Amino acid sequence: MRHSLPVARARGFSLVELSMVLIVIALLAGAMTVGGDLQRNAQYQKVGSSFVRGWQTAYLSYAEKLNVVLLDSQTTPTGYINQNNGEVCNDTVRGAMLAAGVDMPQGRAEGRETHYSYLDSNGNPQDVEVCFKTIDWMVPTATSGTYVNQPRNVMVIKGVTPDLARLIDSLVDTSPDAQFGKVREYPTTATTLTNPSRQTYSKNNTCVAGGACGTSFDEAQVATMTLYYLMDR
Repeated sequence: MRHSLPVARARGFSLVELSMVLIVIALLAGAMTVGGDLQRNAQYQKVGSSFVRGWQTAYLSYAEKLNVVLLDSQTTPTGYINQNNGEVCNDTVRGAMLAAGVDMPQGRAEGRETHYSYLDSNGNPQDVEVCFKTIDWMVPTATSGTYVNQPRNVMVIKGVTPDLARLIDSLVDTSPDAQFGKVREYPTTATTLTNPSRQTYSKNNTCVAGGACGTSFDEAQVATMTLYYLMDR
């Protein structure tokens, strides 16, 4: 008599086993998110410390070598960037630095030293650019609580996401504020120059590039803003 071998029955996963698998997947996903945040924060630190601070150093080196601020006249100096004739960017800044023998920070590429590429909080590419300009700047008077607008030389930092803006501000001023300190979004837009209030930055991570705030999707490019960094000369 022939005996048939027992047929192995397919065994499914128990609820406990499925729960363990889901927990492991969640832990892995969380670790990837934390790792991405750490990597992005490290990149933001590099933009703020190496690129922006690097351009502050280059600007001061130019002033020390030529004894005038960027693109001011050496024979009839005004004390203002480009003799207060408007913003200077890109090749104009690069050419002035090369002519003065000033080392520039490493930027996006050779010939693009005034630009730097980074990723926003949704992983989309962004481009930050530095320019220089003389603008009106809110400064305190001798009377406590009152301010006036006076021309000051600044670095204009364009293409800055909300996260990067707060980081750059905190690196310079310790406490981020859009209207006070050496880094501002609003250098002169106080509604009153008597006891003006502190201001938060105009955008956050829910703001979509070219769109409104509060409607951001995970894949959307985050909206950017422009910062003004007060120079020491």
